[in-house]
Amino acid sequence: MLCPICERRKPGRFCPAKAEKICAVCCGTERELTIDCPPDCGYLVSAHRYEDQHPRALPADTPLLDARISSEVVRAHGQFLSAMAFTLAKSCAGQPSATDPDVLAALRAQAETYKTLSSGIVYEQAPVIPVQRELYDALTAFFAEAEQHPSQPAFRAVKDADIFQLLVFLYRMGLLRTNGRSRSRRFIEFLRSQFPGTPELQREPSRIIVP
Repeated sequence: MLCPICERRKPGRFCPAKAEKICAVCCGTERELTIDCPPDCGYLVSAHRYEDQHPRALPADTPLLDARISSEVVRAHGQFLSAMAFTLAKSCAGQPSATDPDVLAALRAQAETYKTLSSGIVYEQAPVIPVQRELYDALTAFFAEAEQHPSQPAFRAVKDADIFQLLVFLYRMGLLRTNGRSRSRRFIEFLRSQFPGTPELQREPSRIIVP
């Protein structure tokens, strides 16, 4: 028998996403790219552990890298930032196909939209891809609710300029938490882990089937 992906090497690792054995090379090169790996796959967990020991750096051409983030703003609006993160985590829980690139695209689009507010002209830059647009809309609905209830502690005294900085902060956090693979959900899992025991964020049952 040969690996069903490359059809060259002998299979030696059981892949829960494929429900069959594949070779170690394909497991490493196709993981979170062409293979939609479940988060509790042992090989994926090991790979993520290795990535944690080798943190990423943001390249010079990263979007919004020139935006200044005040540590005072982040500290002062920690509750609002947490509510933003929960909104994204909850939206992703309702869309199992959502990946880190989708979340990052929604955050960047929202940040770009709020950036235009400083010029006095609102130019909405919503994503076109449906899943990204749904995440973007979830944040839009959250911001609208915050505007309608300014007296709530978490929403108090949050200005548009503050929201822009918080969006950029969360966007950069996501860039550093993910691994750059198109089907990665490292950042999504990180967001989920910030709210343990929350029913809305419970992960779907494991797809791992023992062969």
